[in-house]
Amino acid sequence: MKTVTCYRPLGQKELELVKQSDFKRWPPRLPEQPIFYPVTSEAYAIELTQWNVTDFGKGYVARFEVNKAFMDRFPIKTVGAKRHTEWWVPAEELEALNDNIVGHIDIIREYPQ
Repeated sequence: MKTVTCYRPLGQKELELVKQSDFKRWPPRLPEQPIFYPVTSEAYAIELTQWNVTDFGKGYVARFEVNKAFMDRFPIKTVGAKRHTEWWVPAEELEALNDNIVGHIDIIREYPQ
């Protein structure tokens, strides 16, 4: 099975919910969050985390693998600069995305350090 590597910035509250799943699932979206947006590069995830660390209090960058056939269903969107690319996964597809995660959600960076 082919996989794609996804990255995601997250704060302490979201990290606690990911921990509760034994680092295997993302928590459901809130009503005001209609899209789950994993990003395509570690560099972009780092930028987002650093931009949001004042809101997060403490920020983290996660890396996870998803079945490529599943992720191919979602176009990659460019938001802002050319290097700012992400998948837009509708909230109602998040459980299916979780079912297609291969392995664990790894926390690879922490801010501030």
